[in-house]
Amino acid sequence: MFGNIMGMMGKIKETQAKVEETKKRLDTVLIDEKSNDGLLEVTLTANRKIKSIIISDDLLQDKEMLENYLVTVLNKAIEKATNVNETELAAVAKENMPNIPGMDMFK
Repeated sequence: MFGNIMGMMGKIKETQAKVEETKKRLDTVLIDEKSNDGLLEVTLTANRKIKSIIISDDLLQDKEMLENYLVTVLNKAIEKATNVNETELAAVAKENMPNIPGMDMFK
């Protein structure tokens, strides 16, 4: 019995380490999003850290329009990054978690 529990604990620690490795790797996965007309482009990591924002000079003339573009494009990029992040982390967790009865969270 204790050997089984110790084995599960080891598997959980291994999974935690792989999740941390995946989080570090996701810092290198870049998500690009741009406005439909190409006037604003943002790049962020799959961990949702902004890497760059490129703004066309045309948008600098209208503060309100720039703000709207930023909100729209950043939200789209964050949504994409979140999907990549959650998919990758769930895959690592599911692959490496021990089979614990009643703990089938990752179906």
